[in-house]
Amino acid sequence: MNARPEQLKAFDRLLSIMDELRAKCPWDKKQTMQSLRHLTIEETYELGDAILDNDLEEVRKELGDLLLHIVFYAKIGSETNDFDIADVANEICEKLINRHPHIYGDVKVDNEEQVKENWENIKLKEGKKSVLEGVPNGLPSLVKANRIQEKVAGVGFDWEKPEQVFEKVKEELSELQEEIKLGDQDKMESEFGDVLFSMVNYARFLDINPENALERTNKKFIKRFQYLENKAKESGKSLKEMSLAEMDVFWEEAKMQ
Repeated sequence: MNARPEQLKAFDRLLSIMDELRAKCPWDKKQTMQSLRHLTIEETYELGDAILDNDLEEVRKELGDLLLHIVFYAKIGSETNDFDIADVANEICEKLINRHPHIYGDVKVDNEEQVKENWENIKLKEGKKSVLEGVPNGLPSLVKANRIQEKVAGVGFDWEKPEQVFEKVKEELSELQEEIKLGDQDKMESEFGDVLFSMVNYARFLDINPENALERTNKKFIKRFQYLENKAKESGKSLKEMSLAEMDVFWEEAKMQ
């Protein structure tokens, strides 16, 4: 069964609803790109949470929220005659065609790495002065470090083996320990940043997304700590009244759950 007609019908329905809300709803009429920005960021993180939880029903809902925001921005753009949703869609279509010459041209590639290298080289030909121009300043530092490393690796600036990266991790840890001994807070912070950067690099070589890995640990810690809180409450104590040894009993129980 060809689902394309139903997909186009659903998208047209969303565009029609957006037109109506923008014309009639006091809240929707008031919104600007600036007022929507922080909400869009929040929706993106909510989508990220759903993906990490592998909650596909929630992923579907969050994708809808994000799609609404895209349509909303395009609607605002159309009101000032700067762009509309067709311009947005055609722009990305042209970019995809241009950056996939191995599909839409006569370029031959053998693997994913060659695709990435071509992508970065094409971007430079498009007028980019640096391969790092595409890394947003506002990204969280952990995500930014990963994107920086992916970008420079795309033009060949990279280690050859994971073992080399792990040696760099150990080297940075050693330098951090030296600065800790000397007690210079500024240099300690600088070396700590180098350790994190090298760990992000090592994660990339292990095909691990560091942001996902850390968020999984965050979720695991929260779950275990809330178990500890609930057990303390059941025993009639506050955590401040408990010794570390007492808390550790419940912590180990939480790890077994």
